[in-house]
Amino acid sequence: MSSQLEGRVIKQGRARGRSLCSDQPISFFGGVDPETGVVTEPDHPLTGRSLSGRILVFPQGKGSTVGSYALLRLARNGVGPAAIINRSCETIVAVGAIISGIPCVDQVPIEEIPDEVEVEVDGALVTVC
Repeated sequence: MSSQLEGRVIKQGRARGRSLCSDQPISFFGGVDPETGVVTEPDHPLTGRSLSGRILVFPQGKGSTVGSYALLRLARNGVGPAAIINRSCETIVAVGAIISGIPCVDQVPIEEIPDEVEVEVDGALVTVC
């Protein structure tokens, strides 16, 4: 049985894929390899996992404003997330999603989205399959 959550659209779009969830903020600049999409930040719960093609679920971004361009680089290299779901999308992730064309929604209760399940993002609507 699927459940539906609704949030606020940061970047309009539609995507479907497996969730990759973290309860910790993510730094795209220095925390994710832009060539592979693998999280490299030491001691992060997602270290060693690839966000490529995944529905990336995390509270918010952190770190340098260069993170927006790191997200763009991930997308251009074909290893970026299919969509981003945040509890609170801050400027770094918002700008990165917009310039990269990655669907992004926030104000979503991310704790209701399990890791490794099929998730669809369609505008403000998040469906956990």
